[in-house]
Amino acid sequence: MALDPAVAGWFLLFALPICLWAAWTDLSSMLIKNEAVLALLAVFVVIGFLTLPLPVFGQQLLHLVIVLIVTFLLTLIGLIGAGDAKFAAAIAPFVAREDIFNMMLIFSVCAIVGFLSHRLARSIGPIRRLAPNWKSWGEKETFPMGYPLGFSLIIYLLFAFFD
Repeated sequence: MALDPAVAGWFLLFALPICLWAAWTDLSSMLIKNEAVLALLAVFVVIGFLTLPLPVFGQQLLHLVIVLIVTFLLTLIGLIGAGDAKFAAAIAPFVAREDIFNMMLIFSVCAIVGFLSHRLARSIGPIRRLAPNWKSWGEKETFPMGYPLGFSLIIYLLFAFFD
């Protein structure tokens, strides 16, 4: 991983609860709150400004713009939700340029595991009864992408921290 382990540790300390919150709210309400997106972005801006060299900080902020444009287009054609687009864009600056492929791989695995675990849990009555009001249990074909997105950032930062 190209992200410095100490920087990854600081990012992880503050991003972990936000990512868990975003995953939980997306599972329960099929909504990633703007507060979670803004909080995650604030973590990058504050911690990144304090821990990254200024050129690297600026380059990684550019990742936000690129991902926001791409995910906005995906939202326009109906492939992803607006909350997913904003959350993915807020995650993007945390990922070092050299690690983009690794992050795409981590996200791919998290998306598959997240989808399968969600669908399995949804099909088991006793598990559904633990959270009977979760909107993601609905029979619609939509899926709460905040769940694998949040865990992708957590896993990426853990790999970088322990590298």
